Amino acid sequence: MQAAAPARRSSTLLALCLGLVSLFSALPASAALPTAVDGRPVPSLAPMLKQVTPAVVNISSKTLVRERNPFFNDPVLRQFFGSPPPRERVEQSLGSGVIVDAAKGYVLTNNHVIAGADDITVTLKDGRDFKAKLVGADPDTDIAVLKIPADQLQELPLADSSKTQVGDFVVAVGDPFGLGQTVTSGIVSALGRSGLGDTYQNFIQTDASINPGNSGGPLVNLNGELIGINSMIYSPSGASAGIGFAIPANLAHEVMEQLLKYGKVRRGSLGLSVQAVNDRMADAMHLDRAQGAVVTRVQPGSPADKAGVQVGDVLTAINGRPVRGPHDLDNSEGLLPVGSKVDLTLLRDGRTLQVHSRIEPEQVAHADGADVDPRLSGARLSGLTRSQRHQGLYGARVDSLTPGSRAAQSGLQKGDVIIAINRQRIATLRQMRQLLNEFHPSQLVLTVVSGNRLRFVMLR
Repeated sequence: MQAAAPARRSSTLLALCLGLVSLFSALPASAALPTAVDGRPVPSLAPMLKQVTPAVVNISSKTLVRERNPFFNDPVLRQFFGSPPPRERVEQSLGSGVIVDAAKGYVLTNNHVIAGADDITVTLKDGRDFKAKLVGADPDTDIAVLKIPADQLQELPLADSSKTQVGDFVVAVGDPFGLGQTVTSGIVSALGRSGLGDTYQNFIQTDASINPGNSGGPLVNLNGELIGINSMIYSPSGASAGIGFAIPANLAHEVMEQLLKYGKVRRGSLGLSVQAVNDRMADAMHLDRAQGAVVTRVQPGSPADKAGVQVGDVLTAINGRPVRGPHDLDNSEGLLPVGSKVDLTLLRDGRTLQVHSRIEPEQVAHADGADVDPRLSGARLSGLTRSQRHQGLYGARVDSLTPGSRAAQSGLQKGDVIIAINRQRIATLRQMRQLLNEFHPSQLVLTVVSGNRLRFVMLR
């Protein structure tokens, strides 16, 4: 029986080959693929792509990295041998972009394609190269806007990405692996994906192949309209596994408009803090199941406070979208423009409530260092914005520092983020003030994040 199966496969393969030979021998010598079947044209994406691909660009960025030999970190060695200049090397990155304003030369791409770059070159499909100017970037949504001094450009029209549906056919265009402009197709696999990293996210998920180098390129519908900016993939190998993510065109356009107008993205807040509801908490609160996020703090005078939100309320939805924890609240606040009206669905004492609020500019606390503790005299402190907290930072920031002041002489620097006092973590400026008022420590050691370094500062 084991030898019979290959024999049957061989005879079947032979019959198939003979059938193909008979088919092709019956065709004229000049035969080609048919242009129509039963009188109807064969479907093709080529006409649409002829309009799309001239608007897709290749982006090459270069970053000069200076590295100092760690051997010379020792001050004794530096004293005897001196300190040689740092070694320099150039890091290169490849990505894609899409022209969205031909008259002004604006190109949309991902922030991670050009982050930290000293030199950005944009190459058009017709082979022309241009040095690009970075107009603005928003790491929190991974969007960047470039400007190139070029004429005879072709732009890609933007679709209303809110009308995109699961199952829609889409096409991804970019420069994967530096091979040159490449087109892949698929469908929209899911909408509203989030929780995939530290950025604000509302991804379109697609199975159209997206590979390294596709980042920043367009995801288009069959009308040749931009519905998303290809941003990331989910893959154990680093290559496409059929799970790719694109930033919706509506979000990308909103970010671009703010970058062009303000040079940054202005974000607001509802003035809420929440905690995810687990099974034990659901039992204690007499909820039918673990759902939503319980309100743990309402900032006085905030939009949520004005709307009547109370501590202990369970936030279950924002604008009809389910809330499962702090990330969903943070994501909604980060993606909605300042001034947006917001509908909140709450559970309170077993009743479902609908309240209306709006996103308003975030209120950040400020304090004079001397008012917090005399040893901080000369420092101007502030709480952290949501964007800074989104990067994993908590505590109080040194906004400004008077030269020669008590705080400056102790070693504090402008831009330092104080994350702990005498090894006790602090999350806010208010908590820092409370801690110092309650304990009055005679010795004050601050744990400080300075750039990418962690250091200790002893205040005298």
